[in-house]
Amino acid sequence: MTNQNIPNKILKWYDNNKRNLPWRKKVSKSQKEYFTLVSEFMLQQTQVKTVIPYFENFTSKIPDLISLSKVRDAKLMKCWEGLGYYSRAKNLKKTAKIIINEFKGKLPNNEEGLKSLPGIGDYTAKAIMAIAFNNKIIPLDGNVERVLKRVFYLKKEKEISKENLHKKKSFFGETNRASDYAQAIMEIGALICKPTKPICNQCPISRNCKSFKKNDFQIVKVNKFNKQIFFEANIFQNKQNNYYLLKNRKFNFLKDMPIFPMNEIPKIKFKNHIGKRINIKMSNMDMRIAITMKNKLPEKRNGFFVDVKDLSNLTLPSFTKKILNTIR
Repeated sequence: MTNQNIPNKILKWYDNNKRNLPWRKKVSKSQKEYFTLVSEFMLQQTQVKTVIPYFENFTSKIPDLISLSKVRDAKLMKCWEGLGYYSRAKNLKKTAKIIINEFKGKLPNNEEGLKSLPGIGDYTAKAIMAIAFNNKIIPLDGNVERVLKRVFYLKKEKEISKENLHKKKSFFGETNRASDYAQAIMEIGALICKPTKPICNQCPISRNCKSFKKNDFQIVKVNKFNKQIFFEANIFQNKQNNYYLLKNRKFNFLKDMPIFPMNEIPKIKFKNHIGKRINIKMSNMDMRIAITMKNKLPEKRNGFFVDVKDLSNLTLPSFTKKILNTIR
């Protein structure tokens, strides 16, 4: 099914239709590497439209690798506030420090060097190699996967495995505009080959697509197990109506971020709870949280009170804000 014209078709479409994203601005080589690094960290687990304002704010206040390596943690977290998965911000700063101290201030231009940095796995390394260094690599994100599944009409579990999808990437061929090409294929997945109601009449490769010929666009996904866990959030409030929070050292998620005191409870206790209950999804975990108002502070106090009128000065994860909004 390979076709020498496919890169030309895709790049022509991209040149006419690509989104004006802030990390795609024409900047110096070193700035492009920095923009790519920051945007790829932010785009892990987060959609493009959500990332745009955060990226613009972050790079205006922390404009380069040296600034990032030296930024105060409080400022770093304030710039990241609301994006979630805060370990990404911590790893980004660690990565900047290592690049400054061990790579002479230059982002490594090979996968081995990139993958040695905190927070950079196989996909992020490949994305940086393609976008920042123009390597002939097609990173396999959800958008690229969807395009391949439809082009080849892949429905069976073995067909949609990562291993098979990596093999199918040869369909795209190669071009000297590798940086643009990697982004172009992702862009087609994001704007045209959407999860539902793909816009096939605007797709540059619809004639090469088996799903288009069969008029069947349903996407089969590998089932990911979402673990359901039950928690009780204990809300302590003083006479000034300030809330008691503590730095999270109990759960693997939101390490060191302010959360309400929480403990895991049996399902039956959650079901019998008479107060407010909320659901929050964290990665592959479905958290069911029962909210309990407490009058007496815990005996062992390692937390602090926050004044709700002064929240703008405190970096709170969305997780804590959701619980706070529920009780307010």
